[in-house]
Amino acid sequence: MDKKDIVMVSAARTPFGRYGGALKDFDYFDLGAVPMKEVLGRVSLDPKVMDEVFWGVGDTSVCKDVYTPVAARQTLLKAGLPAETPSLSLDKACVSAMSAVKLGAMAIRLGEIEVAIGGGATSFSQEPLIVRGLRFSGFRIGDVKMEDPLFQLGYKDFNPVSVDTDNVAAEYGVTRTEQDEWALRSHQNYGKAWREGRFRDEMIPMEIPLKGKEPFILDIDEQYREDTTLERLSKLKPIYGCKAVTAGNAPGLNDGATAILLMNRGKADELHLKPIGTIVAMTSIAIHANRMPEGPGIAIQKVLDLAKIKLDQIDVIEINEAFAAVPLVSLEVLCQRDKALANTLQKKTNINGSAIAIGHPNTASGARIMMTLAYELRRRGGGYAVGAICGGLAQADACVIKV
Repeated sequence: MDKKDIVMVSAARTPFGRYGGALKDFDYFDLGAVPMKEVLGRVSLDPKVMDEVFWGVGDTSVCKDVYTPVAARQTLLKAGLPAETPSLSLDKACVSAMSAVKLGAMAIRLGEIEVAIGGGATSFSQEPLIVRGLRFSGFRIGDVKMEDPLFQLGYKDFNPVSVDTDNVAAEYGVTRTEQDEWALRSHQNYGKAWREGRFRDEMIPMEIPLKGKEPFILDIDEQYREDTTLERLSKLKPIYGCKAVTAGNAPGLNDGATAILLMNRGKADELHLKPIGTIVAMTSIAIHANRMPEGPGIAIQKVLDLAKIKLDQIDVIEINEAFAAVPLVSLEVLCQRDKALANTLQKKTNINGSAIAIGHPNTASGARIMMTLAYELRRRGGGYAVGAICGGLAQADACVIKV
């Protein structure tokens, strides 16, 4: 083992809340501080050892300070890290938290720092409504038009991401039925995994205060629907003019935060910390803005080449379920559109469910994928895993993890 290997020594996340669910009243910085503090506490690491924090932040309008809130810095101060700890907040949409870990790994590899935290937080529930154009319009009386940033979620100069996904899925011949079946599979796999305790290593049970009632402990991802059936999924109407994409075969708008503590193997040895996984390789790619579902497949091809690992050496795969169509399309990309091979790969893909059942607090999800894969490999006694996630306007990240 090389002392320069980048290793994860601690990784944790909040449960992921539904839109308007248990985490809806949590301050954005307080929410992010939960896993940031937890990863240090789990390994009894003095916060003074921390060199830098890299933090995925997709939407600062949910912050108390909307304009340049320096979200990473406010979060790390809430988590009890020293004021001397530098930080970086970054926005790559759904890719953000995986890219945050990548930036931490790069800084460690460069020799500039020794210890980093990478992760991110999202609170869809605290998304405000927006009023534009009043500042210099001389407005005095009359109705005001408010804008909901969550409606037709996407980018104003482009299609909603669901529409692009629907179009690409149709090109690949991925049917509505296949997407609904994948969504059902995600809930079923998650339910089995949760009952077997597979998320206990990564998930932090949280006490949720209730007005006028006793608080309760949230120890399950709220997006999971135990009563999901193919019949119910098939009755849902497509969204935003799509033919196949529905609210049922897409993830929810979720709240949550994730954090991964990383360093090189030499530093871990010095601190007597046992790694939970080694980051073999990471990469970022971008393709044409309307081809998002292909992104994870292309990113996986690139990261396997960087890692000098063959696809048949991979034991577990997770491709984030930005929509059910994304893993279905990306597996075909990975297999050069060989459907038979793609169908075979499905058996080792998203075996514990993914965003459709777990939830998708988008700028936190990339780090969640990495920790889920690492803990799964540990349960198996070792092996290789690859994880990938796409982001808005068709960027994607991928990683290879070894245990």
